Amino acid sequence: MKPLIRNISDTARWVATYRAQESERSDAVFRDPFARALAGERGEQIAAAIPFMREAAWSMVTRTYLIDRIVEREVARGADLVVNLAAGLDSRPYRMDLPAPLRWVEVDLPEILDYKESILAGVVPRCALERVRLDLADAGARRALFARLGGSATRALVISEGLLIYLTRDAVSTLARDLSSIRTFERWIIDLVSPGLLTMMQKRMGTLVAQAGAPYRFAPPEGPPFFVPLGWTPIEVHSLMKNAAKLKRLSLFLRIMSLLPESSRAQGARPWSAVCLLANSSA
Repeated sequence: MKPLIRNISDTARWVATYRAQESERSDAVFRDPFARALAGERGEQIAAAIPFMREAAWSMVTRTYLIDRIVEREVARGADLVVNLAAGLDSRPYRMDLPAPLRWVEVDLPEILDYKESILAGVVPRCALERVRLDLADAGARRALFARLGGSATRALVISEGLLIYLTRDAVSTLARDLSSIRTFERWIIDLVSPGLLTMMQKRMGTLVAQAGAPYRFAPPEGPPFFVPLGWTPIEVHSLMKNAAKLKRLSLFLRIMSLLPESSRAQGARPWSAVCLLANSSA
């Protein structure tokens, strides 16, 4: 039998399913009219087969909501370029109210970008959209891309939603340094998990993603301060659980859990996840 998740691109279909489910609620915190088509039958199958993620769909919804809000604020304060690394099936250039002159660059593997283009054929993005088919593991190619994009921007925002957890600590460090070396890359949105949550995810669904060649790996014990010596200063840390409670997306038990104090710094065995906004120390 073929594995449920065949490759890293299948995770994008899976996540799109949760965006579709949220969009169809009467009290949706965002609307993604393209998510159901992007997820396709495969995304539905994956989501239905993983009980743990059905219970934790609130985390994907909250992550999307928080990143949407940060993008809105950063564009309003003058960002003229958004670089979305491992963009997958993200549809923000189509569904968000963005200024037409804004440049948005999606970077990902050819297969997933080809699939996205086939689904969204005929749909006009809200801003100037460019797609770059590139394996981000190719350090030379990505550095050349960063240099090109950085040289054409004044204030750029980088997004790496759902990417870092699949990388090794060394790979994240190298990527962070590559990005911070581009002075116009002023802000970087990341999502981060604690070692405790990583262990839980590995136990409950780690085999599925490992079979696809994309095991869960990165959960720095330092938390967001991991990025400080790499040229990035955490300026916002948004707990997914606490924000999900505000959005009324948690079960009663998790609502009670969300009342416990959290740290935005070093993380330990407690399951914790956040969306973070980092500022380039050299900008």
